Amino acid sequence: MMKKLLSACLLSSALLVGCGGSTEDADSEGCEHLQAGPGVAITASTTAGNAPAVSNDHKRYDIALPSGSAGSVSFAASEAADYVFFLNADVPLTLTSASGQAVAFESSAKSSESCTDIKGRHVAPLEVGTYTLTLGPASGTVSLVIEESGHEHEHEHEH
Repeated sequence: MMKKLLSACLLSSALLVGCGGSTEDADSEGCEHLQAGPGVAITASTTAGNAPAVSNDHKRYDIALPSGSAGSVSFAASEAADYVFFLNADVPLTLTSASGQAVAFESSAKSSESCTDIKGRHVAPLEVGTYTLTLGPASGTVSLVIEESGHEHEHEHEH
């Protein structure tokens, strides 16, 4: 029993210190919320003007996409930081600022080594402001989790 506990502790610390550290933490947390939620069901709009809001508030957003066209949601970045957008399906994702400028992703991947539920993983450096996320075109529902890169739980309760 003690050996198993020691192995678990060593594995946990290896993940925390492992390659990229903060990236692994974001992936683990993103995966946890993709799998366990809590989930919030919303319907994406076909225009950016009335897009429903999503947040990096430790929730999974289950976004119903419009049939045959792309759907939009809005995200208000409360601080300048790198944000990681996790999707449970391989659907196109674009990000635009309030002024309509496309925001380039620092990196995009269709998987994560730490979680097979992640089918889309996009990292973007954002300034404070509101952004439009456009998903698709695709059919059905896509789940989205947003994490701040390097986010740690002790910051949760400072608000």
